Amino acid sequence: MSPPGRPVLDAIRSDIVEGVVPPGSFLEVDALAASHDVSRIPVREALMTLVGEGLVEHRPRRGYSVAMLAEGELAELFEVRGTLELAALRVAVRLGGPDDVEAARTAHEALGEAARRGDEREYHHHSRAFHQALTRPSAMPRLLGVFERVWDLTEPYRPMGDLAPREAEQLQDDHGRMLDAFAAADAAALLAAARDHQEHLAARVRARPVAGPPAPVRPARRRPRPPAP
Repeated sequence: MSPPGRPVLDAIRSDIVEGVVPPGSFLEVDALAASHDVSRIPVREALMTLVGEGLVEHRPRRGYSVAMLAEGELAELFEVRGTLELAALRVAVRLGGPDDVEAARTAHEALGEAARRGDEREYHHHSRAFHQALTRPSAMPRLLGVFERVWDLTEPYRPMGDLAPREAEQLQDDHGRMLDAFAAADAAALLAAARDHQEHLAARVRARPVAGPPAPVRPARRRPRPPAP
């Protein structure tokens, strides 16, 4: 049974990670308590947990706000994320089975459809699901837990938003190569494709320097946050 305050924590985290509440936004305790129909106590507990995760900042006499990255930090976090993913993939490619391949293929197809529709929210959701499907078979909970937390820190900036058609096609080709190599249990090909993909992501991040909070994403029907691997 989850702790009583867990739904509030998950909901606030989801709104931050999905860009509904963008970096720099003020988080008013009373307003959050009212919107979630709870007292101030679970809201404060949730916000302090998110401070520990790096998603929220707290300043005395100023309250809580969604954390903002300094110039260069987004690129640094993508570098960390890529290193963690490569470590997980080295193991996952040996341990993955047909169900894992099918999960990755399903996410890959949904990702392509989201790109064709220009649906930024769904694109980011299915991109994360695809990478989770490839790394989860590693069965390395501590590494994957850190990987998820770093991903949470990068996601509010929606770095893959407003992709040009050529960029979207390149990233989808990267995913296709990764999927084919994973299905074939070809570790060398998988790691090579993953490194190429990470370089393309890094180029995208360099082209979109952190210059202030991004525009908020229009709220959509809430879906459960993907479970940690």
